[in-house]
Amino acid sequence: MPLSNRVEYQTDPSQYKHWTLNFEGSVATLKADFDENAGLRPGYKLKLNSYDLGVDIELSDAINRIRFEHPEVRTVVLTSAKEKVFCSGANIFMLGVSSHAWKVNFCKFTNETRNGLEDASRYSGLKFLAAVNGACAGGGYELALACDEIILVDDRSSAVSLPEVALLGVLPGTGGLTRLTDKRHVRHDLADIFCTSVEGVRGDKAVAWRLVDAVAKPVEFVRRVQERALALAASSDRPSAAKGVALTPLQCALEADALRYRHVSVLIDRSRRCATFTVKAPAGEQPGDLAGIEALGADWYPLALARELEDAILLMRTNEPEMGLWLLKTQGEAEPVVALDALLLAHKNHWLVRETIGLLRRTFSRLDVSSRSLFALIEPGSCFVGTLLELALACDRSYQLALPNDAAKAPQIRVTQANFDLYPMITDQSRLGRLFYDEAPTLQAVRARIGQSLDASAAFDLGLVTACPDDLDWDDEVRLAIEERVALSPDALTGMEANLRFNGPENMFTRVFARLTAWQNWIFQRPNAVGEKGALKVYGKGEKAAFDWHRV
Repeated sequence: MPLSNRVEYQTDPSQYKHWTLNFEGSVATLKADFDENAGLRPGYKLKLNSYDLGVDIELSDAINRIRFEHPEVRTVVLTSAKEKVFCSGANIFMLGVSSHAWKVNFCKFTNETRNGLEDASRYSGLKFLAAVNGACAGGGYELALACDEIILVDDRSSAVSLPEVALLGVLPGTGGLTRLTDKRHVRHDLADIFCTSVEGVRGDKAVAWRLVDAVAKPVEFVRRVQERALALAASSDRPSAAKGVALTPLQCALEADALRYRHVSVLIDRSRRCATFTVKAPAGEQPGDLAGIEALGADWYPLALARELEDAILLMRTNEPEMGLWLLKTQGEAEPVVALDALLLAHKNHWLVRETIGLLRRTFSRLDVSSRSLFALIEPGSCFVGTLLELALACDRSYQLALPNDAAKAPQIRVTQANFDLYPMITDQSRLGRLFYDEAPTLQAVRARIGQSLDASAAFDLGLVTACPDDLDWDDEVRLAIEERVALSPDALTGMEANLRFNGPENMFTRVFARLTAWQNWIFQRPNAVGEKGALKVYGKGEKAAFDWHRV
């Protein structure tokens, strides 16, 4: 994609066009005031606080800044600066003019952002309160559903709704159906009525149906919101006196066929339709205690790495859809990573370490749900150790070079306790647990080798790598694997990989990403939604959708 057309994911509050962020003690207020003339792409206006990818990029940035720059904040209130409108959801005209790939990636990113609210609530003690002070529809209600609690203004007009089925011929794309049942335990018959009506539900009925937690009259609304925000804050263990860490701008050299950060690089091979991600291990003197970590701030290796890798994943997803195979490599020495993992484990309850582990966890999860094939290449000079071994464990396949006649040069991997404790997938399993179906004997065999360097033969015997070609076969085997992979149908691969990667227990997050996303992906391509007379295409034109009435 030409550099001028690339979507960028880096921003900061001085550049926000759609959100305002205010702080008052333990409570931060994030107000939606979307600039209707500042859409990310031309062809639509963001009326009624309807959003596009640009709005959600700012939202994601704001939440990360609260996590790291304002540790004193324990509750985030999400509300609207517009009269009588909270958020009307994803911009329909944006969806109507977007490609299928754009819609799918847009929904994936918004899903990850909303899941991130729940992740922060669960792991970091950062609570979220939706103060719904106006009409709240579609993706706007899905944002509210991702919060810990919802308070709806009882002004006789404001309602919550999921009108996608009835109005647009599609599904709520960011977890709405799943959160109604799995999270809020809305009775399925009431959910059926709710999701097939356009007007929504308001007032006490919304409370009775469990669609919101409370309602408040307009004159009481601000007070009730403040009371609940402080009550939620009281349940949090985020520190009140810690000094935040400024998330300084990432330094990335964007080239036509490369992304170059300090710790991450991505090289794009358009002829082979693949990209090579290389992650560098920490080098030089590293902090050994909390004082050293706090002194480095955003330059602390794991925090910098997480931010760079996340940005690279998002840029490649959005801007390079034809690069269907990502090759993951590492470089560096093992001991600094071993020391880092020990430091993370020892201080995992410290707020900054906890937030850094959380960002790494969510970034690794972005790999899991990326619709790309992932191969790890473990070569001389590699450093697939502990935290960096998660990269290989996230892959569909891993190849480790065997050098039986040159033990000193042979690449080795190493498992640390971090691989069991720090980075659960959205299934709540470790990637090792996913790999071995949580079978105790196999996992015990791996645990017995924690801290040991494993050459190709040892790693293969434990089941930690897919194949271990020797130096005579390596080039040909890797080349053939790449050529065979990129020759297969991208659609079939996406479906296959999603099924195989998530073989563990189901929960709300897996259902959002697997079941719901798969159905929405399919529906977005159907004529009933996007055909010439599809509901999504004729919306706002005064025409009636023409449906093919066959059930498929």
